[in-house]
Amino acid sequence: MRFSQLLFIAVVFAITGFSCKERGEKYINQGEIHYTVEYKGSFGPMPKEVLPKNLVVSFKEDKILFEMISSFGNSGILNLTNPKEGILDTYFSLFTLKYFYPLQPGEQFPGFEAMNGMVINKTSKTCVICGFNCKNAVVTFPDEKDKVFEVWYTNEIDVKNPNTATPFKEIDGVLMSFFFLLGPAEVHFTAETVYKKDIPDEQFERRHKFTRISRQEIDKFINKMISL
Repeated sequence: MRFSQLLFIAVVFAITGFSCKERGEKYINQGEIHYTVEYKGSFGPMPKEVLPKNLVVSFKEDKILFEMISSFGNSGILNLTNPKEGILDTYFSLFTLKYFYPLQPGEQFPGFEAMNGMVINKTSKTCVICGFNCKNAVVTFPDEKDKVFEVWYTNEIDVKNPNTATPFKEIDGVLMSFFFLLGPAEVHFTAETVYKKDIPDEQFERRHKFTRISRQEIDKFINKMISL
């Protein structure tokens, strides 16, 4: 095989990451996880076709950036965690609107009020997702005890406190298959690719082109985006 062909194969392997059909590299402490997104329930008159199709989570030690952006109106939500800089921010964008809310100590990221009171029970079930050994937990809600949700998480990705300020904060692992409730709607996420890559520290800095607003205001805008 010619050297040029070998070089081409090496470059392709370097940029494609670890597919879930392959065995991922264990215990990486920085990189990206790409998730597929599935919507269930009512999102108002907004067609599901214009909702975000992917979730990208960037991580570096204890820093995490959760990005869910739609091509429709460049709209979406970012959650940013950078403990050393004291940053726990939610960013909201819709067309020309750009707002952010810095969380107060002990607060949960906005938009998850429908998940208040949920009960998490860890089980002995295991599976493999993207080459990572995963543990299982089931989630129930006091008002709908017959409805059971499953989540899968792994301890083989080295991120500190990966679920800070989320409804899953008591789970001590990186979520590989999980869900969020947004009002009457369900959003389900499943990891499809894990990339080992260097993430610059600048990616976890506070954005400066967003206007600071109150918790009540950003909740209103998030609800507006869901019910458009």
